[in-house]
Amino acid sequence: MKYRYQTADPMLYSMLKEFARENRRHQTEAESLLWENLRYSALGATFKRQHIIGAYIADFACLDANLVIEVDGGYHAQYEQQARDAYRTSKLNDMGFHVMRFNNNDIIGNIDSIVNEIFSYVRGFEQRKHF
Repeated sequence: MKYRYQTADPMLYSMLKEFARENRRHQTEAESLLWENLRYSALGATFKRQHIIGAYIADFACLDANLVIEVDGGYHAQYEQQARDAYRTSKLNDMGFHVMRFNNNDIIGNIDSIVNEIFSYVRGFEQRKHF
């Protein structure tokens, strides 16, 4: 098992730590709503927000299930940003993480369904781990 701090790139850690701290201070409405639903989950899995993984800051991470959750605002619909997101997802996949992406409007309008999808993945991960 990797310790939580070992997911960060040591060369970038101090810079990314400041960005992560700032992101936690200024989270979007969707991030705040999702965090309130994840932080005290009864799954036994721990969720981190604005967690550094490699050279990236994940909006949310569940290291117990190798899961990264990204909350995408409207600019993620732009072609250039979609290409950057695909590259980032590929890199996170290469590090062994599964990435789930949700847009702000879906989270705000359908939080129960989003949380159920996340929890289903975490439960399934736990079951797969025992095989």
